Amino acid sequence: MISVLFAILTAISNGAASVLQRRAARTVPDSEAMHLSLIGHLLRQRVWLAGIGLVIVAAVCQAVALATGPIALVQPIFVIELPATLLMAGFALRVRIPREIWYAVAAVTLGLALGMASAAPGGGSTSVRGAAWITALILTGIFEAVLIGAALNTRGNTRGALLGLAAACGYALTAALMKDAMARLEGGGGAVALLTSWQLYATAAAGVGSLFLLQNALQAGMLVAVQPMLTLGDALISVLYGVTLFGEELRTGWWVLPELVALALITVGCVELARSPLASGTAPPPARKLR
Repeated sequence: MISVLFAILTAISNGAASVLQRRAARTVPDSEAMHLSLIGHLLRQRVWLAGIGLVIVAAVCQAVALATGPIALVQPIFVIELPATLLMAGFALRVRIPREIWYAVAAVTLGLALGMASAAPGGGSTSVRGAAWITALILTGIFEAVLIGAALNTRGNTRGALLGLAAACGYALTAALMKDAMARLEGGGGAVALLTSWQLYATAAAGVGSLFLLQNALQAGMLVAVQPMLTLGDALISVLYGVTLFGEELRTGWWVLPELVALALITVGCVELARSPLASGTAPPPARKLR
């Protein structure tokens, strides 16, 4: 229950941060894309700094969630970040939330519940054993290089989607590294073991790199192209890390069918939510009155 609670808090913080960062990133000129000057431009905007503050809150909550539960359980819960954020945005803007958003929220929520019940993630170890990290880091590096290389040859929503998936992979890697680092803290070595582990500093590096990719994704494409790739990519790649690195288990066999249905529900819901004007922090246009 602790891991689920803190995973939900992480999702809410991350979702709000994504909307704020999106609003700031859209003001960045195209000439600053994929350059460090992009971060310098964003640092001068209060809305972006507020988003970073929420990212820090989310990181603390995520660390607690990963320290108390399997990564294959914690990370998929983050798919609720967009529904929760849009509902909060609707209340904050004092606008009537369209029926389509409620349907999309229901689809994501039902999909998550069905997926978790079907997959029943659990088991595994709290740390990565042996040299498994070497293979994982090499394959992740290759995957990231292919995505970024393809993104540089495209523009608009296609670039945003590819960079969103690259950011998702980076965030999934960050979660896996964070879980392994937190295991050092609980393994008897205390704070010294944590501070001397390479996983802790790799977590910071992967997190910063993922944040950079996300800002470029949000600057390049619309939220409807970026957010589904980010949300679903993070969940699915995290499950892959949980199974391959930590030995966590998922139900297979005929359980794959309801798992695919759950994935479809979440995908449709996320796409519909990302299309909403509320996702960019603006109110939807008022409904026309019938004469």
